[in-house]
Amino acid sequence: MRTNQITIPAVTYAGEGSIETLREIIQKEHAKSILVFTDKGIRSFGLSAGIEKICAEEGALKVVDDLTAEPAVSDIERVLREVERDRPDLIVGLGGGSVMDAAKLASILIGADYTLRDLLADASLAKKQVKSVMIPTTCGTGSEATCNAIVAIPEEESKKGIVNNCMISDYVILDVQMIAKLPPKIIAATGVDALAHCVECFTSKKATMLSDTYAKEGACKIFHNIRRAFSAADDLAAKQEMLLGAYYGGIAITGSGTTAVHALSYPLGGKYHIAHGISNAILFAHVMEFNKDACVERLAELSDAVFPELAKKSTEEKAAHIIEEITAIVCDTEIPTSLEEFGVQPEDLEFLVTAGSQQTRLLVNNCKELSLEDIRYIYKKVL
Repeated sequence: MRTNQITIPAVTYAGEGSIETLREIIQKEHAKSILVFTDKGIRSFGLSAGIEKICAEEGALKVVDDLTAEPAVSDIERVLREVERDRPDLIVGLGGGSVMDAAKLASILIGADYTLRDLLADASLAKKQVKSVMIPTTCGTGSEATCNAIVAIPEEESKKGIVNNCMISDYVILDVQMIAKLPPKIIAATGVDALAHCVECFTSKKATMLSDTYAKEGACKIFHNIRRAFSAADDLAAKQEMLLGAYYGGIAITGSGTTAVHALSYPLGGKYHIAHGISNAILFAHVMEFNKDACVERLAELSDAVFPELAKKSTEEKAAHIIEEITAIVCDTEIPTSLEEFGVQPEDLEFLVTAGSQQTRLLVNNCKELSLEDIRYIYKKVL
């Protein structure tokens, strides 16, 4: 029998008001110096005020809020130089995926005898240096639960993931108040990203009985709540379910892995700076349709978990329904379905094919091998 393993954050708090647990975390860890990663948008909306107040009352506080969205290697290196001498006792990541990824990288790099570029070459070098707390302010990246951190490589016009279990956070706080006022378009983009995590991980070659549990539950929560979370600003119940769904999707990534949707989206972010959730949403249904003949039974099984009312439908019908729902959600949440409005031109196709084919870390997870012609076919569908 095959042995399965999954590694998850040690302690997770969820529910409205759970942000107050940050104080007891700081006290438990005897943290006298706290480093908070966030961004200026979060601070301007007042989302960080309570967190900063708690941290300042418990110890010395330093805030990093000037990282660029989807930061490049040089951005991370600059911040690390600025905070290296502070040697914090605890790192808090308050934000979306880029902020939390930066915080996770800091947790394995501050005080280390290796560099970020060393990890890009060999992620196995990483060791936890500082304990971390992740507090997501979107409902999609799952970064609070994953062992991944994505950085942009400008010279390659793409992105690369650093993967090591040492980056899994020690604490996670899922407080719906952190996303209560999130703009609908951000709920849509990050929510579809989280849905892609769940569906991709469930159909991945590396899926296990453990990752399947989280992928199914995450998919169920997102399929049934994303439209309400998008359209009803005061529906905190739907938004809390989205936070949980995104978290479960992140755990599924750690136990399984995303596939061709994410692989082919990386060049779109790296070169054209299309938001990660948007690029995934544009590709999502097309990749799943391409994959369908190789994972039809898995999609049908996922349908049984998410849409039990379709139990009497055929395997093909259930699989098709999952893909149709993905397409409908992207439409209903008003996410673009083409790359045209982002300035991607037909003459860019060969760059995309080459860059996409180089994302082998994720392509090897795909249930169906993609040739260069297959990759070209998928990109053509969205140009």
